[in-house]
Amino acid sequence: MTQLFGIHAGVWGFDWSPVAADRAIGAAAAAGYDLIEIPAIDREVLDAGDTVRALSRHGIDASVSLALSFSDDISDADPARRARGEHRLTEAMHFAADIGATFVGGVVFSAMGRYDRLPTTAARERSLDVLRRVAAVGARAGVTLGVEYVNRYESNLLNTAAQTARFVDDMGASNVVVHLDTFHAAMEEQSLSAAVETAGRRLGYLHASESHRGRLGTGTIDWTALLAALAAVGFAGPITVESFSPVVIGETSAIDIGLWHPLWSDPDELAASSLAFLKARLAETVAS
Repeated sequence: MTQLFGIHAGVWGFDWSPVAADRAIGAAAAAGYDLIEIPAIDREVLDAGDTVRALSRHGIDASVSLALSFSDDISDADPARRARGEHRLTEAMHFAADIGATFVGGVVFSAMGRYDRLPTTAARERSLDVLRRVAAVGARAGVTLGVEYVNRYESNLLNTAAQTARFVDDMGASNVVVHLDTFHAAMEEQSLSAAVETAGRRLGYLHASESHRGRLGTGTIDWTALLAALAAVGFAGPITVESFSPVVIGETSAIDIGLWHPLWSDPDELAASSLAFLKARLAETVAS
């Protein structure tokens, strides 16, 4: 199968100043990736034009991602929080359109963090209500919305492919897909292959992240089986490497993500070896 490969810009850090953005985009292109996943910027602070020029200069495409916080949680009962979340999500759609990206994914349905309450049907309905409007904005701009389910410590609402598939179906928008992250799925699913099968035709984007968020192939994930499952469901979306190091992203971001010790330190080497690893496993899958 023909496969697009991406890499998260956070491999080189979360600074998106013009110099840092050019560095990350250039490094991703030099490593051989088809696209770079860019965290949604604040368009009132940063100029999307800098990103557009860097993407053009280095000849690489982009996707966009974000994660809501408790202050802008669209599943919350507080209308002000929901409004802030809808604004962030809508702005992410506009940023994607500005830079020519056709995908916005991530934790777009609730806050990314540990909840101190059980999920409710009302919270789910509030989230769906907002995301239907956000998806409509994306549809007008030619942007797909990806719903990335995460582990139990980072949301109380969507933790499995089955939950997320039902959520996407209930949203009823043709430009909404399941966004599967192997790090989270490895914690919550009986098997990654089964999760892929459950998502089926709804699966539109995949984060390739090792079970410990370190170097691909050094954890517990069976990548050959995963790639075979993707081929079986006709997956045609990007496989995007997501791995972070506290050495690169700094103390504040490391605490937010829970990266307590480094598993690698050279982002350029990590990018190159990750792509080589995935291509080798894909070749094995095709040959078998």
